[in-house]
Amino acid sequence: MKQDDDIPVTSNKALIIATISALVLSVVVYFTIIMPAEYNIDPTGLGKKLGLTVLAEQVTEPIVSQTEVNPVPDEANAAEFEFREDIVMITVPANKGIEYKFTLQAFSKLNYEWKTIDASNIYFDFHGEPAGDTTGYFESFTIATTNQMQGSATVPFTGSHGWYWKNSTNQDVSIELKTSGKYQVKGLNQ
Repeated sequence: MKQDDDIPVTSNKALIIATISALVLSVVVYFTIIMPAEYNIDPTGLGKKLGLTVLAEQVTEPIVSQTEVNPVPDEANAAEFEFREDIVMITVPANKGIEYKFTLQAFSKLNYEWKTIDASNIYFDFHGEPAGDTTGYFESFTIATTNQMQGSATVPFTGSHGWYWKNSTNQDVSIELKTSGKYQVKGLNQ
């Protein structure tokens, strides 16, 4: 449609269709590319297939303070660990992720309770990696976004077990982690 002075005019219907198309495209790009690459959240599974989730797995040095109630001797190859209880304060820096791990023997039980101090939600992956494995295999037990979690896990294999927390906000998030069981603290996994 043209006006008298040959300036093209777009109809309202064409503008609405273009706006809706742009909105749909931006939502698709956000869920398939931006979320996996920036936040390691992959609701469609396409981000992992494209290798985008690796981009979000950069770990930085957070602030950690730890109070040990019953410390275990530093013997990584001990057949059995003594029962212990720990309370750890972990700060996950803004727009970063960290891992905090424990060494557990196969079929041992880890009781845990963690919460964010300011009640803000945070993405996490509670998982384990078998001892001596060089393939990069890990098994996720729980993946979610929440501000607290409480429970216990009986681990299926000897190895490193713990949490990966991803802070997608512009402010540091502090987490209080309480644990008990027969384990050895590895702490921050850098």
